[in-house]
Amino acid sequence: MWISQATDLSAFELDEIFWFISKRKGQENGINTYVMTMISRIPRQIVAFAVDNSKSQSLIQAMADSIPAAEKYYTDGYRGYGNIIFPGCHISNSHDKSDTHLIESINADLRHYISGLHRKSRTFYRSLETFHTVLSVFIDAYNKFGEKKRHFYARHPSFKSDLPFSILDFL
Repeated sequence: MWISQATDLSAFELDEIFWFISKRKGQENGINTYVMTMISRIPRQIVAFAVDNSKSQSLIQAMADSIPAAEKYYTDGYRGYGNIIFPGCHISNSHDKSDTHLIESINADLRHYISGLHRKSRTFYRSLETFHTVLSVFIDAYNKFGEKKRHFYARHPSFKSDLPFSILDFL
């Protein structure tokens, strides 16, 4: 996974999105699918992701092991995170979304921009490989857009209107 030179290793957040492959919910033969994401808080970027038919602990562990170690890992109340060996301190918050608010907003961006993840969509992916490829392309563009936006605001701190570029410029 692409990690920016500016990535602060003090805090990562983990969460998952639940969706379906082959058919929508309520249809015969729909396959439950999870997109697990890990983000860095500074800069706001996706540092790792995985797509699978289950939230397996081995997949989450492999994701955590594949990137540089962070000081703290923030997760929601999913019990499977409790058995993961994180290189840093693991903070699980099952009461509210205060520790995972950033990843929740990034997951909302994924649902917004990727038609196969819309809540009421006619679009669906027929295979896990296609779904993974679409996510790979989008996440690469999303991270590059975020990096460019961060540099733009650093050079133009008083800029208040729409950016002169969009995420579509990076696809």
